[in-house]
Amino acid sequence: MIYFDNAATTGKKPLGVIKAVNSSFYELSANPGRGGHKASLRASEAVYGVRRKVAELFGAKGEENVIFTSSCTASINYVLKGILKPKDGLVISSLEHNSVTRPAETLKKLGVNVTVAEVIFGDKEATVRSFERAIAPNTKAVLCTHASNVTGEIMPIEQIGELCNKKGIIFIVDAAQTAGVLPIDVGKMNIDFLCIAPHKGLYAPMGTGILIAGKNIDTPLIEGGTGVNSALSVQPDDYPERLESGTLNLPGIVGIGAGIDFINKKGIANIYKTELELAKYIYNGLKRIKGCILYTPMPEYGSFVPVISFNLRGISASDTADLLDKANIAVRGGLHCAPFAHKRLGTIESGTVRISPAIFNTKNEADLLISAINSIANNVRYRHKK
Repeated sequence: MIYFDNAATTGKKPLGVIKAVNSSFYELSANPGRGGHKASLRASEAVYGVRRKVAELFGAKGEENVIFTSSCTASINYVLKGILKPKDGLVISSLEHNSVTRPAETLKKLGVNVTVAEVIFGDKEATVRSFERAIAPNTKAVLCTHASNVTGEIMPIEQIGELCNKKGIIFIVDAAQTAGVLPIDVGKMNIDFLCIAPHKGLYAPMGTGILIAGKNIDTPLIEGGTGVNSALSVQPDDYPERLESGTLNLPGIVGIGAGIDFINKKGIANIYKTELELAKYIYNGLKRIKGCILYTPMPEYGSFVPVISFNLRGISASDTADLLDKANIAVRGGLHCAPFAHKRLGTIESGTVRISPAIFNTKNEADLLISAINSIANNVRYRHKK
């Protein structure tokens, strides 16, 4: 299988990640923080070591600010439902994923005022002004995706973070498509909460999430056993225990650590450059196919992550994806859980076909992908002529 759906999850994991996860079942099969025996202590030390790696990679204040969750979506829900109350204001972008728009809709029903800031494609300054106009006196938080999972466009989070910092507003970033691909420093970028999908750019197992929390969350979404202060009937105040009730996904967390080792060895800048060059190569190939509709400009360095959305005239996105699957090529067709972005593109009815390369993809695979798409386009034109 040629796998080009890495924006959903990286299809190939580094050998180091696989080995780390496998060895955890033999060497770390104990509950971290739930006992004073040697096995539990070794597990706790392993978790702490990964917290340290995450904190160093993303510039967190300390290891205790790194919270392990079940997904990036869970991290977003922890923040939104933990800090916002009726009559508070929330500003989100017009490119947000359902992991943001659905909890925002629930909060709206509970009395939170939700405002959408329009993203101006290709104009970062205009986008920042759009966010500034959307901010009201009651705005408590701004949440913005770092890069769209449909268009690949990188948002000006540094400027939005600076704006929020000046106005005393909490800034939340969804880094599902960028963590491990673009450099992120929560302190320098004025990010109060960073939500991460480690199974994507960090090449970790699925079922893992990270929340880097720079401020207090008033209301934990989940409460329960934490392994500390067990006599208390209320949730502990201190991080990470305040947000980490229940048994941690130790194999997944160990996989996160090994994934970080992999990207540190490769270098984030090198990973981004390699992936983007392959995306540009594919983009140029698609441009030459008659009937191919591309929904973004050429994915240029610094403006886009390696995500390409397209359609073929005369055939649905889902049918194109199905035909590519029959050719043993994995892409994603549809709305990609991001109807906001498709409304902006005018593709809410049809969706798009999404191609998202990663570091393990090759130019030969890209050639096979382009050839397969060209064959589908030729067959569609032939049927229409008949």
